[in-house]
Amino acid sequence: MNLYDYKVKDAEGKEVSMKDYEGKVLLIVNTATGCGFTPQYEGLQDLYEKYQSKGLEIMDFPCNQFGNQAPGTEEEIEDFCQSRYGVTFKMFQKICVNGENEEPLYTYLKSQKGGVLGNNIKWNFTKFLVDREGKVLERFAPTATPEKIESSIEKLL
Repeated sequence: MNLYDYKVKDAEGKEVSMKDYEGKVLLIVNTATGCGFTPQYEGLQDLYEKYQSKGLEIMDFPCNQFGNQAPGTEEEIEDFCQSRYGVTFKMFQKICVNGENEEPLYTYLKSQKGGVLGNNIKWNFTKFLVDREGKVLERFAPTATPEKIESSIEKLL
């Protein structure tokens, strides 16, 4: 299987094919609204505004697996992100990124780019950068701010 064989659900519960993102540069992020890294939403939105017209898409997957830091419903999370950070990139359904209920897309992403200490996602705001052909090129730790990864994104656009 490749990236474009997967389907995910958006925040409204509608099935979305990853094939819809073919030809785009993707930044796929597991997020949380109550995390120390939550202010990264501002940097993510800045990247989206700057590069969306050149082919960047940011895919936001809320995750409540780390310290119960995304406890709200998809609607509450979306409202928070839009009102607090002006987020306009697409949010998807809340998922698990590790374990038996893990989102299959994340199983694939982790198989392509393991982390420093293995494949498991260690915390929210882990980021995967995918090129226009669907190849997972880089995995960034939660501490890597959107500003720090901008040059990697620019190279793909």
